[in-house]
Amino acid sequence: MPKGRAARRGPVKPKSAADTRRIMAKLSAQHPNADTELHFENAYQLLVATILSAQCTDERVNQVTPALFQRYPDAHALARATTAELEPQIQSTGFFRAKSRSLAGMSRALVEKHGGQIPPTMDALTKLPGVGRKTANVVLGHALGVPGLPVDRHVLRVANRLGIARSEDPEIVEQQLCAAMPAAEWTRTSDTLILHGRRICKPRPLCDRCAVRDDCDYFRSLKTALLAPSKRPQSAARVAGRSGPATMHPVTGKAIVRRGPEARGTGRPDVAPSSRAESGKPAEVRRGRDARGTGRPDAAPSRRAESGKPVEVRRGPEARGTGRGGGAPRPTKR
Repeated sequence: MPKGRAARRGPVKPKSAADTRRIMAKLSAQHPNADTELHFENAYQLLVATILSAQCTDERVNQVTPALFQRYPDAHALARATTAELEPQIQSTGFFRAKSRSLAGMSRALVEKHGGQIPPTMDALTKLPGVGRKTANVVLGHALGVPGLPVDRHVLRVANRLGIARSEDPEIVEQQLCAAMPAAEWTRTSDTLILHGRRICKPRPLCDRCAVRDDCDYFRSLKTALLAPSKRPQSAARVAGRSGPATMHPVTGKAIVRRGPEARGTGRPDVAPSSRAESGKPAEVRRGRDARGTGRPDAAPSRRAESGKPVEVRRGPEARGTGRGGGAPRPTKR
């Protein structure tokens, strides 16, 4: 059993009906004339198109349906088709095997139980194979004039971010939105939320383009997280000492690190790496033609001589292949 303050408060409720209507009015102004993007001429065509639109874009469905409707103009014609005939025609919409079974079963049920006509009730529509509550609401609201509020992934995401709904269950979200909005605006509400989810409130939202971000719970949480102090704050001096000059963020006050082309791949500023010399100053490193491929500077490497001074090493043609310096090669045994 849940404990603590959250349990005492109970589940978080969505915004009031007045707030929801005010927010939807702003969204409607941002997305005027919102409507379904599926092309159809009657309820039968919309039902077929909506079944095909599952896990597929409306644009792709609109490319497939003209030829499909020409070949199967009504439920009677579609009922005579086999799944083997339907599959290649709808393959580009994805999940074509399952969709072909849904279309075949739906059309046969329409012919057997409803004379090929689309029933105007939620209960009758959802009894058809391949027809769920969302699909039924699309057909009711757009083709039959019956109030319906389809809830898809876009409506779920946007409504919960705004706070006008509080559930991941599509049916509960539908109930909450229907309770807040007039029945005559149910379909328009769904279309507006869908367009907002596709254009603005994407999985990675474009909050700077949103007309209702000041009313959005999600945007408010982002601002709170942005302004929250870091667990391990770093001073500008510390960051600058590691990666170059730093400036401070105007909102958070945190240091912003900028790296230039000279620091790419090194994670360090454009000064040469300091050597462990007694002077404590960075050592200038030059690399010349004779050091290419060796990873060593121009200066000859110091040897452990008694004098403690570097020993000049000469390499000439006589030393090639011996692995030795300028001295004569070792005598070979005969």
